[in-house]
Amino acid sequence: MPEDAAPPLSPPPLLNVVLFEPEKAGNVGNIARTCAVLGAHLHLIRPFGFHLSDRELRRAGMDYLEGVTLIEHASWTAFQGTLGPGARVWAFSTHASELYTRAGFVRGDYLLFGPESRGLPVWLRDALPRLKLPQPGGGRSLNLAVAAGAAAFEAGRQIEGW
Repeated sequence: MPEDAAPPLSPPPLLNVVLFEPEKAGNVGNIARTCAVLGAHLHLIRPFGFHLSDRELRRAGMDYLEGVTLIEHASWTAFQGTLGPGARVWAFSTHASELYTRAGFVRGDYLLFGPESRGLPVWLRDALPRLKLPQPGGGRSLNLAVAAGAAAFEAGRQIEGW
């Protein structure tokens, strides 16, 4: 390659899973495993309810943590500053009306999930396109790791055609 030639751009990851102010290390570890298996990047937006050195995070993530690209952001504003033009961020919420299976995901999309105890704040979820996972049997919501895994695999299926 000539000296003045730019290096080839790497393709965007299949997906970006974004956790806004996550509270439980075990959930983050499980989501990190899902991201490693899918080739997705995992974004964590501070503050966290745990330390990244937490034993529960390591136990849940096992040796998969080495295979995931984990990106920390100091705040929502800092995260927004990393988004490229045309980036698509999907907010997952029980307050949404659109099913996640109808989103039409594309490579590089961002799947945003809120903290376990309260979900995404109104100001954030109302600023983004919102999606929900079905809950035909009732209940308040799914566990964060389960919801993120279901959404990430559906997005991967749509993108890659599995």
